[in-house]
Amino acid sequence: MNQYNQYNEQFVAATRQFADTAAQVNQLALQNAEKVFALQMGILVENTNAAFAFFGELAQARDVDGYKALLPRGVQVARENVERSINAGQEAFATSLKTGEAIGQITKGQIEAATAQAKGADAQAGKASRKA
Repeated sequence: MNQYNQYNEQFVAATRQFADTAAQVNQLALQNAEKVFALQMGILVENTNAAFAFFGELAQARDVDGYKALLPRGVQVARENVERSINAGQEAFATSLKTGEAIGQITKGQIEAATAQAKGADAQAGKASRKA
């Protein structure tokens, strides 16, 4: 009965440790998703405002010369929108990469702790079998 309790306690401890680790990983992943979503939404708002501002200028043009004068402005707005989107994508990638590294460190720590615990349990089992 004592050996059963020992295995049960080890199982409960390992399960608790796994649940704690999973909660940490989920929290990091959720924080990353929030950051990336906020970043992308901010860029979407900026790009939309720039596009509608240009469309407002475009609507005020009354002749062909007015449209010709707005063509360089339209190209500039498009270029700035693309640059903002690319920069946001790179920043989102960097944030996700950092989150992945943090999750990797947590996982590595848990694996090392589990390995050390298993070696300790193995050593105890070896001593117990020698005494018997």
